[in-house]
Amino acid sequence: MTKTYNAKDIQVLEGLDAVRLRPGMYIGTTGPKGLHHLIWEIVDNAIDEAANKFCNRIIVTLNKDGSVTVEDNGRGIPVDIHPVLKKSAVEVVYTELHAGGKFNNENYAYSGGLHGVGASVVNALSKWCNVVVQRDGKKYEIKFALQKVGAKLKGGQVVQPLKEIGKSTTTGTTVTFLPDDSIFETVEFSADTVSKRLKELAFLNKGVEIVFVDARQGENASIVKSYKYDGGIKDFVKYINEGKTAIYEEPIFFEGEQDNIKIEIAIQHTDSYTESVFSFVNNIPTTEGGTHEVGFKSGLTRVLNDLARKNGDLKEKDQNLMGEDFREGLTAVLSIKMKNIQFEGQTKTKLGNPEAKPAVEAVTVSELNKYFGLRGTGKTFSSIIDKAIGAAKVREASRKAKEYARQKNSVENYTLVGKLAACSGKNYQNNELFIVEGDSAGGSAKQGRDRHFQAILPLRGKPLNAEKKRIDQVLANEEIKTIISALGTGIGDDLNLDNLRYHKVIILADADQDGAHIRAILATFFYRYMKELINQGHLYIGMPPLYLLKKRGKQEYVYSDAELPEAIERIGGKPYEIQRYKGLGEMNPEQLWETTMDPANRSLMRVTLEDAAEAEKMISILMGDDIEARKKYIVENADFNKNNIE
Repeated sequence: MTKTYNAKDIQVLEGLDAVRLRPGMYIGTTGPKGLHHLIWEIVDNAIDEAANKFCNRIIVTLNKDGSVTVEDNGRGIPVDIHPVLKKSAVEVVYTELHAGGKFNNENYAYSGGLHGVGASVVNALSKWCNVVVQRDGKKYEIKFALQKVGAKLKGGQVVQPLKEIGKSTTTGTTVTFLPDDSIFETVEFSADTVSKRLKELAFLNKGVEIVFVDARQGENASIVKSYKYDGGIKDFVKYINEGKTAIYEEPIFFEGEQDNIKIEIAIQHTDSYTESVFSFVNNIPTTEGGTHEVGFKSGLTRVLNDLARKNGDLKEKDQNLMGEDFREGLTAVLSIKMKNIQFEGQTKTKLGNPEAKPAVEAVTVSELNKYFGLRGTGKTFSSIIDKAIGAAKVREASRKAKEYARQKNSVENYTLVGKLAACSGKNYQNNELFIVEGDSAGGSAKQGRDRHFQAILPLRGKPLNAEKKRIDQVLANEEIKTIISALGTGIGDDLNLDNLRYHKVIILADADQDGAHIRAILATFFYRYMKELINQGHLYIGMPPLYLLKKRGKQEYVYSDAELPEAIERIGGKPYEIQRYKGLGEMNPEQLWETTMDPANRSLMRVTLEDAAEAEKMISILMGDDIEARKKYIVENADFNKNNIE
């Protein structure tokens, strides 16, 4: 019998039901990234107050009970009755989708919150949410919670209507919420993730103090960090470059306004070989760039070429230098604030507004000309031009090296004969490439794999550290060349993920210091020359076991020292046999498949770029030439009482 399909089958989701049914549409994922997105939504509201000069202090607290409190000293959410909905404005903001004060430009000239869904989405995905507002000399409170309404469990229900709870001599909003553990894969917030984003926001909002409190540290203990940068993004550039050697002492900073777009830019060149441009729109990181980045780069190239000609660094017969020459070793932070942002795609990572390009270009040209006009083309300018001319000389060699790599980009090419064990499957979505440390482990992996979808590329020597070498030197490294050839995407400006042959690229190295070094070297190469591979979620770290426990026919693999005591207990305690794997090569093909390669049993760690600026700084410190900076970081951050896989 055919099922009828009538009007009664059309489901209408009321209020916040849609958010709970499809949370991914609103926060991207219910994993750790989505969980932290709840904090960003509330913090963004406070930052919008700060960006519009109504707030100068924000406090974010991770509470012992798993809840989060965000407090600001802004104007406070309005509490009067909405003329149409006949509810208090604060209730409307927290219970109605697409409700907020940012759709016109009267109260917020610039805003990161675009759609008026942030506060209500946080409320919908929380077990409870309390909001305290201080304004007009009074303190108000409203409470929301997850409640059963009829037969349904509904989020964000008002359990205490807005009421006055006291007097106040200050203004601001305090929001406390407890994420719903039935929605999220984990409700454990990462202090590291939160503090890094708050530090970034403090850099982007000059003079605003942002305090982070982790109150989960046990009895009467908490970690408190305060971020405030009076130098703003100029301090941000200095911070990113701490592990590098700058070729001129002070970052160049300039700002301006064009066509109602406020623009701030800070730049500083280092002696490294790659460019690092970090851009933001209304405090939102635009990791994929966009029209504002295009305007900045074209303006920078134009000014520096013109000045180099006037200064005699470029003769009449010389061709103009290319943008990439001027950007070799450049660290730049570009922060713009504008109305009616248009992002490409749902992820808010690439700016699409066409008017941003000419505005940013015009400010870059006028302000840089003004900067060098006041100071003359002295030491700073000479340092930039000398580096760019040096980059141009290498560019031709690099072009030939890239062409050489492209010619060898086929897996049938002789450079991969005897190295790559290809898979037979033709559907890239199913295929995986394991980049394996050493011939011994490579041999086991080749024998143990499922050849239908798993390819193996053993590394016969340690790859080059891409952080310390120019691209032509990187491309001359045999191990790097085989990786590029196997993936088929090209690198750098020529990178094209449409040609990627494997959906998962998995680095598989020993669970020891040498293995960790190889993982770091390969991750650095991918970050510098195939960053989009990471951004699109294709790069993984394989997680081999450290131990094999055996007792009376039972066996269990253990992946870290921290897991060992519980594993011993599960297997039945003493006496037991234990095997410590010093390397992948000690495992036979069956063991390697069972523990590390079988999709049904293995653990993979996806490499992500949650905070691109922080990643840049860490790679510079850990993989660069500044030995003292590396020592300092290790002393401050290493925990020598642990011996985990990572």
